[in-house]
Parts: sequence; C-alpha cells; structure tokens
Amino acid sequence: MPGLRRDRLRTLLLLGVLLAADLYFHLGPRVRRRLRPLERPPGCPCAHRAATSAPRPAARHVPPAEPDGGGPGSKLRALFAHPLYNEPEKPPLLRPEDSLLAGPEALRYYRRKVARWNRRHRIYREQLNLTSLDPPLQLHLETSWIQFHLGISRHGLYSRSSPVVSKLLHDMRHLPTISADYSQDEKALLGACDCTQIVKPSGVHLKLVLRFSDFGKAMFKPMRQLRDEETPEDFFYFIDFQRHNAEIAAFHLDRILDFRRVPPTVGRLVNVTKEILEVTKNEILQSVFFISPASNVCFFAKCPYLCKTEYAVCGNPHLLEGSLSAFLPSLNLAPRLSVPSPWIRSYSLAGKEEWEVNPLYCDTVKQVYPHSSSGRLLNIIDMAIFDFLTGNMDRHHYETFTKFGDDGFLIHLDNARGFGRHSHDEVSILSPLSQCCRIKRKTLSHLQLLAQADYRLSDVMRESLLEDQLTPVLTEPHLLALDRRLQTVLRTVRGCIEAHGEHSVVANGPTGQSAPDSGPS
Repeated sequence: MPGLRRDRLRTLLLLGVLLAADLYFHLGPRVRRRLRPLERPPGCPCAHRAATSAPRPAARHVPPAEPDGGGPGSKLRALFAHPLYNEPEKPPLLRPEDSLLAGPEALRYYRRKVARWNRRHRIYREQLNLTSLDPPLQLHLETSWIQFHLGISRHGLYSRSSPVVSKLLHDMRHLPTISADYSQDEKALLGACDCTQIVKPSGVHLKLVLRFSDFGKAMFKPMRQLRDEETPEDFFYFIDFQRHNAEIAAFHLDRILDFRRVPPTVGRLVNVTKEILEVTKNEILQSVFFISPASNVCFFAKCPYLCKTEYAVCGNPHLLEGSLSAFLPSLNLAPRLSVPSPWIRSYSLAGKEEWEVNPLYCDTVKQVYPHSSSGRLLNIIDMAIFDFLTGNMDRHHYETFTKFGDDGFLIHLDNARGFGRHSHDEVSILSPLSQCCRIKRKTLSHLQLLAQADYRLSDVMRESLLEDQLTPVLTEPHLLALDRRLQTVLRTVRGCIEAHGEHSVVANGPTGQSAPDSGPS
C-alpha cells in the first residue's frame, strides 16, 4: 500500500508539472493578450548588455563604407577614405534597368502586403476574442528596409555612399517584433509549403523569420556555439553548426572587401518569451517551447527527423543571442535564380566530385554557359576567395537576380558555417582560383591593400565588429587567421601570374576582359 501511495503521488506531481507548463506557454500568453494589448519594450531588450560592452557612439546616418566608431587614428576610416573605395563604379547606373526594383510597383506591392497582414491579424484576434488598442500597421516610404530594397542595383545590395545600411542595422537591433514564424525551409519539411520554392531545404538548423513594427523582416539565427569553441576536426562540413556570429562577421568582411553582396546583418539579444513566443501565431512553434532543468526558456526545431530537446536553444533565462539578416525583396518583385556551384562538394561520407580529382576541371567549366561568355566565372572566384577567408565549405549553390542577367553579382547568402576552425585553412575552397587562375583587378587591388600594415585586414575587421552589440563577435585567433589566409590567396595569385602571365590572370572590368600585359608583378 505505501508503494501504491508513492506511485499516485508521483503521478499527481507529473500531471501538475505538465499543467503548469501548459499554463505558462499556451494559456498564459492568451490570457495576457485578452487582458491587455501586447506590451513592447521602448528600446533594446538588452540595454544592460549593451551598457557593459565596449562604448560606441550613438547611431548616426553615415555611409555604410564609413561606419560609426573609430577616432583620428582609425584604420577602418582610413581604409574607406582610400581612393580604391571612392573611385566611380563602372558602368555608371544611368538606366532604369540598372536598379532592381521599380519604385511605384514595389510600393503598391508592399501596401497590399501590409493591408493583407492587418486583415489577417484582425481575424486572428477576433477568433480568439482578443481586444487590442494597437492601431493598424502603416507603411512609410522612409522606412529603412524599403529604402534598402529600392537601393539595390547592378553594382551590389547597397551603394558605398548610402546611409541606409546604418539605419537598417539600428532598426533591426532595436525595433520590437510583431510576429515570429518558422522559415520556409522548416515549413517545407512540415508540408506547409511547396518544397520546389525552397532553395536548400534543411530544417536541421533552427532559424526563424521575425517581423518588426515597421513591417520589415529579418532571418534570426540563434547562438548554437560559444565563441571560443572550434568545430571538431572529425566533423563533416555538412553537419557543422550554423553560427550566428559567423553571419555577423561575414557581413562586415563583405563590406570591407567592397563586395556588398551580403545582406545587412546585426547581432541582437532577443527575449525569446516576449519577442518570439508571445507574438507567434504558429501553433507548432508555440508547442516546442519548454523550460529547461536550469529554469531557462528553450525551444527547438520541429521537423520529421530532428525533434529532440537536446538540440534546443535556450535563453538565459529569456535572453538569447542571435543574428538578424535583412530580407531581400520578395521573389514576386525580384525573382532570383539558384544555381548549383560548379565546385559543389560531395554531400556524402566518402564521395568526391570531379573538381577534387581533376586539376584541369576549370577548362570544362569555361566551356559551359554562362561561364563561357560572361563575368560569372570571375564572380564565382570572388565568392571562393570570400569563403576561403571565412572558412566556409558549404557553398553548394549561389543566387543571382534574374533582372541583371549573366553578369549580375552573386548574392553571398548563408554564411553561418564560416569561422568554425581558426587553426585550419581549407585550401580546397580556393580551387576556383587555383584551377582557373583568373581574378578581377578590382578584387586583387583590394586584397593587396588589406595586406598592408596600415590597412591590415584583422585590424579593420576588429574595429568594424566593435560596432555590433554582441562584440566581441570573433575571437582573436579567428581575426589573425584572416591575415594568414589573405597571404595564401595572394601567393596563389602570384603563382598563377608566374605560370601564365599577368595578362592572362588579371581581368579588368566586370565582364572579365584581360588586363594589358604589364609584366610580372
């Protein structure tokens, strides 16, 4: 009998815990919404963290090429004041087709989206018998994300002289969220959308779409790995963690290299309860929240083959680090083409691709459209150099805007598998450069400048990353690895020039005309 009483007591305790969890995560938020409108913090939910970080000047409207911070001796400001970063870009943007979006059409589309969101939000609240004093969302032309979309051109995602990026980073860091949902990748795996629309369905790495009070959207990738942790050497690249700090660092590196092909990305401490759980309408997302044994609020990705709490991400107890990457314009406005990289890796445990065993592989690539007659190959080599500097081996596809044709720039998306191992340089990432022995003169000039002591890459990266709320974004070994890898890239280029001559290796212009023969460098 005593044993029976103990079993009953355990059962009652278990039922009590389950009821408490249900009240906290499901009934509680609904009751709070019913009793009062959702409260939003007036500013950043992690002001105390920002106050303890390295001091930064208040955000100002400045060109993205001259970010906030840095005094008279700033190497970053000196870099962006260099003539290389101030010479006119070619060809000049003179035609309407040089801009990605037509302003009036884009604004009509966004107004329809806002009206649809207001209508659905009203219906959702009526179904739950919730009342709110919040006015309907309004679309404002001066909003930073709209100006970012309208500023995308044939030259890049933003111009050197535009003040929009600084404002966009500030808004993503501080604006309250009004909705949260799974990304299209996770929805595809749950059967909630068409998998044919997904570039690279994965679902195993949790990421969420957050919408802000200005109706802008960002991709949120939570912290999965500590800064000083290296990827184990026995890990395959396709099972590595996705690191939020790698996304942040990739944006800063891309801007320093003057590529401007990574969407603006910023770090933020997110309150997972107030800014995700309490604003999401997705019942599946609501259902994967739980409280850990350490009393932290956690959630995990729910998909057919990865539904375990040991893969969860947790706040401390509510605040969680993450990266926020600005969304690009809708595919309805600006279609993008997703293309497998010619240097795609084998996503198997033992297989190898042709480029890994054939040193003359580039000769085959150059005979295949569009690499045979456009600047596409040079853009792929730019991307390979960028990926080598970050250590990202996971570049299996690339995307371009269809409007800009074969010579359009490649968008450097999904950089979260970079900066995993500072102690190892994966030279196979440089295969497009070493096998094709071609590089843009503009790219080479920037790399040579960043190898000089006055503009050392690690120094300007360190200074640039101080702007971010989550500083230090990279540890010192990762910063120093950038200098070492930069020297590897320049040695590879010198070897190509010695073998083939500068005229054959260095290309002028965006479409790859050979440089005039100026002798060995």
